[in-house]
Amino acid sequence: MIGVVLAAGAGRRLHPLTLDLPKTLLPVAGEDTILDIALHNLREVDVTEVAVVTGFAAERITERIDALEARHGVRITPVFNDKAEIWNNAYSLYCARDALAEGCLLVNGDTVHPAGVERTLLENRGPEILLAADTEKSLAEEEMKVILDDSGRVRRISKLLDPATAAGEYIGVSLIEASVADKLADALRATFERDTGLFYEDGYQEHADRGGDIRIAPIGTVDWVEVDNHDDLARAREIACRY
Repeated sequence: MIGVVLAAGAGRRLHPLTLDLPKTLLPVAGEDTILDIALHNLREVDVTEVAVVTGFAAERITERIDALEARHGVRITPVFNDKAEIWNNAYSLYCARDALAEGCLLVNGDTVHPAGVERTLLENRGPEILLAADTEKSLAEEEMKVILDDSGRVRRISKLLDPATAAGEYIGVSLIEASVADKLADALRATFERDTGLFYEDGYQEHADRGGDIRIAPIGTVDWVEVDNHDDLARAREIACRY
């Protein structure tokens, strides 16, 4: 199993900090960046091969690869998304489709969370795709919400769902089994070919609609945050020092 970190986005809501810097490289605990935390978490669960999907300001990540590898004890393969600034991240995950064939832990490059999230996924392996989900917090419009069917499979995943009907929020960390690599890649391709503005979670929806087995693993009471804006960054800096 390898790690995949999606770090291609421009992070425009974090200007001026991200005018020429991917938001995954924003420091959140001393000099530790969001990417440092993601790599640390993967190494904590013995994942030492990591594909990092780059796009906006990719050189700022690639110039740090040697230092990141030495610091975290991992080997990093950069995967460049040449459409990162004009397409959404369904294509970013598709760019990493070769890594899916190994089975992977997928981590959004803007999610700050402890390594216990990855451990929870590994301890609950079984479905084709397993999503780390916060089932404790109150939900609103911005969250990536999930609705389950009676068997516990993910029936719907979208930010547009009614919070009252959702089982929880997908936090941006998944375990993707090798057995589903080709099917998921095909679902992702169908997704961005339909609309380049769609998310990889829309690819998950496509896979679920085709009968794929996607389930959630509740993470319990965990301090985490998706860093989209300056308030989120302040929250990340408040909690990251506790990990």
